[in-house]
Amino acid sequence: MAIRGNALTPEIKKSVVSAKKYFDLCRTLDNARIPSVQRVADALSIGVATVKRIMADYNRAPSLLERPPCDRGRKSYSIDASFQEKTRAYIREANRNGSYITLGKIHDFLMENGVGGSFHSTTLSRTLDRWGFEFGKGTRSQHLKEKDHVVAARQRYLRKIRGNRLPRGGSGTIRPEIYLDESYVNKNHSNDFIWYFGDDGPWVQKPTGKGERLIIINAITRDGWVPDAKVVFKSTKKTGDYHGQMNNELFAKWFEERLVPNIPTNSLIVMDNASYHNVLSPHSAPTPLCSKTRVRTWLEENGIACREDCLKAEMVEVLMKVAPAPSYAIDEIAKDHGHEVVRTPPYHPELQPIETCWGVVKNDMARNCDFTMENLVIQLEKSFAVVTAETCAGIIERVRKKEDSFWQEDIERDR
Repeated sequence: MAIRGNALTPEIKKSVVSAKKYFDLCRTLDNARIPSVQRVADALSIGVATVKRIMADYNRAPSLLERPPCDRGRKSYSIDASFQEKTRAYIREANRNGSYITLGKIHDFLMENGVGGSFHSTTLSRTLDRWGFEFGKGTRSQHLKEKDHVVAARQRYLRKIRGNRLPRGGSGTIRPEIYLDESYVNKNHSNDFIWYFGDDGPWVQKPTGKGERLIIINAITRDGWVPDAKVVFKSTKKTGDYHGQMNNELFAKWFEERLVPNIPTNSLIVMDNASYHNVLSPHSAPTPLCSKTRVRTWLEENGIACREDCLKAEMVEVLMKVAPAPSYAIDEIAKDHGHEVVRTPPYHPELQPIETCWGVVKNDMARNCDFTMENLVIQLEKSFAVVTAETCAGIIERVRKKEDSFWQEDIERDR
């Protein structure tokens, strides 16, 4: 039973305790020289320190073995990001109708829509803040509203993307639109519900945990997946999500070698605001997040002298008044090849049609999972084929309706 590297479930911990007791007894009877702890570690393929830790918990209180395994790495949020779009629509509708919206009402709404488990009101408040909402004072009442910088970013994006439509309407665009994104799929990604005979009960035993994973990078157009753009590689981390596996170097290499050569000329490339999408160009003005040295150097190179005792906060204050908008390395690569990058506004996955394509792919994979890495690789290719040109065209058309809805609602609310 090789369990090295996996989460220690209560069943595994109990097995360790039983094995330790057995080897203690054998050592007494056989006068064995190898310590029992070492023999348990060798038998179960775990570390000696792990065996000692489990036995210490058991000797302190046997009930400690029942504790569920702790996830290592980046912790998942109590409220999944998949509920972000529904929550935004709910809050916007309440604001539009002049309804008084509270955390309690939002909590009830989320529970009715399938959020698993319970969560504190403070957790919900932090989630709403992370999704771009704030609790502000409206006309004669207080209500939740979107932050101004989110609304402004959405308006800029919609103005750009709607301006690319053909003037006579229809589904045509002036420039080809490319939507790119990254995702991942786990080895144990499967449906929770199956058919079975009532007297027998379900026979399928799902493994604990999510298992190994594959990281995926790809792009779509109205005609389907961009040819030869897909890249799939195995994650080297067992926790967190795909963001921990991506970096600017990897993404830029894929962008220049696999995406750019396979898309039409003069394309609009739509992407989200992941950190590795927004690495500053060497020619860019610094941002407030840059180091104090870089901010000072840029100011002095542009004829703005700084006192030796200037704090970074003082330099940033000057920087924000005189610096142009930052430029990004990926944007320069795109420009060199005759394309333009457009970024979706923060917290708006519903405006990125490839997000829905990932859902289609993963749903198909969940129906054909056998909990092996070999099948995961084979099934991924088959599931990609489920997303056709017709699928992409339909998803993009629905996103356009959402864009029009946002555009009209923002104008009405601004009045």
